[in-house]
Formats: sequence, C-alpha cells, structure tokens
Amino acid sequence: MGRLFIAILFLASSLAVAGTDTPPLVDAAWLKSHLGQDNIVVLDVRSGIDNGGDRTSFQKAHIPGSVYSSYTDDGWRESRDGVQGVLPPVKSMERLIGGLGIGNDATVVIVPAGTGATDFGSAARVFWTFRVLGHDEVTILNGGFAGWQAEGYEVASGEGADRPFADFKGSVQEELIASLSEVQHARENQGQLVDARPEDYFLGETTSPAAKSPGTIPGSLNLPHHQFVSELSDVWYLNEDAINGSIERANLKADSRTIAFCNTGHWAATDWFVMSELAGFSEVALYDGSMSEWSQDSDRPMQVAKRGLGKLLDFFN
Repeated sequence: MGRLFIAILFLASSLAVAGTDTPPLVDAAWLKSHLGQDNIVVLDVRSGIDNGGDRTSFQKAHIPGSVYSSYTDDGWRESRDGVQGVLPPVKSMERLIGGLGIGNDATVVIVPAGTGATDFGSAARVFWTFRVLGHDEVTILNGGFAGWQAEGYEVASGEGADRPFADFKGSVQEELIASLSEVQHARENQGQLVDARPEDYFLGETTSPAAKSPGTIPGSLNLPHHQFVSELSDVWYLNEDAINGSIERANLKADSRTIAFCNTGHWAATDWFVMSELAGFSEVALYDGSMSEWSQDSDRPMQVAKRGLGKLLDFFN
C-alpha cells in the first residue's frame, strides 16, 4: 500500500512539472536530442568534490555548447555570521547567473561531474537555488558529464560557449527556504525534520568540522543522501528505484511540511530534490544553515545515541 501511494504521488509530481515542459531529471539521450535549441543552457558545475574536476578539466572536455561555473568557487554558497553554506543575497545570485548568460527565459540543464554521491548534491543545490529564485525551467543531467561520456556522445574542448550577459531577475520563493525560527517551531511542534547525513553523523558518532557538537536536531528522521545515488560502470547516477523503499523505511509522510538539513545544506539538497521533485511531497524546504547554524548556540538541544545501548539521549551542550 505504501509503495502504491508513493507511486501515485510520483505520477502527480510528474504531471505537476509537465507544465514546465522540462522534467527535473534527464538522461544523456534527452540532452542530446535537445542540445542546440536556442533556449537550452547547459551549465557545467564540476568541482573538486568527489574529484569531479575544475575549470581546467572543463577546458579539456565538456558537453558542446556548455558554460562552466565551479560549484565550490564561484559563489553558489557563502559563509555568513559563522554559518557555512548559506544562500547568498539575491542580487549576488542575479549577477552570477546573468554573468553566465542565463536569462529568465532559459531552460537550464545542470551538469555535475557524475563521479560520486556527494557530487550529485552540487547539482541538486544549484537546482534548488534556481527554484528559490523562481526559475522553474531547470533540470539535472543524471550521471553528469561522466554519464555523457559513457554514452559516447561528442565532447568539445576550450572555454565553452561565449554567452552575452543576461539580465536575470530572481523572485524569491520563501516556502522553499527554512529559517532557524521555522526549524525551532517544527521541532517543538513535531514537524517533519529530515537529516540527510549518513547514519554515523545522525547518531553523533562522527562530527563535521562545520558543526560545533555531535548529534542531530531532536525528533529528526534520518534519510541519508547517499542511498539515492549508485555507481554503474564508474558513473554515479541518482537511482530512482531506491526512492520508494528509502522513504518508507524513514517513516516519512509525503503530505506533511518537510524540512531537510545536513551539515551545510549540501547533502540535504539531494534529499530536498528527491522528496520535492521525484517523490511528490507536497511541501519541502531546505534549511541551508543546517547543523552549522543550529549547533552554534549551546542552548539549542542536540540528540545523540548512547553507545552500546541504542537509545537516544537529549542533552544541552
């Protein structure tokens, strides 16, 4: 019954995005058939994450007609007030996106490296950013550049497309962003908080340098981001077949307001993408401050697992 429910929601999600004419996730064959259309902008966001490459890698080989912007180096995220990975101001994003020659009428195809599970989060986070700015004509190339190469499609070299500056304007969709105060309210009122980190972080056995203490936000459910991405012939793809079972095991409700978080809002972008765009959740937000912000204040509670007992303990730092 649970699988049927998720399948129905998935169909509903697909129909909902049909009005944009662009599915949220496409394969290399789809891109090959659409490449060269005037409204298509292929945005390569490869970076050092999972050894995905950099601008030099792009110059050596890329999808013909694409433009490059490093996910880690070009300002897609920033540190502010001691919090890592938050969304920069809208004006900054408008300059960044417009400088790439992307206007409001463009259909953006985001290309990660396709070299690892963490790398997919780069594309998911950029996808979320476009959606936050009110730009719905955006999709992710599943398998990224590695997947494109694996299909034997043509590659180009050099600087990439020389697109003129575009006057991109953002219209912020506040419902896609979870603030600290909303997370606090959700925790106190049994809201659906989803921790996208691997289980050892969720249990408090491993701590990110971005977080000041181990554990998770009390009451959160664990939906590790990496379980959605799998390797096939050295290419990492988002595995849509893993979605139903993972969501069921996490006891998540698709009709509840849901907030995804991690350490810095990167891994959580994969969970946000899966729940919002593929599993048909009615309302999903990303807490970009994540544990980097939550753990700053010692008065905010944390939840960790007692070693050897399998029970959860709430404590204050």
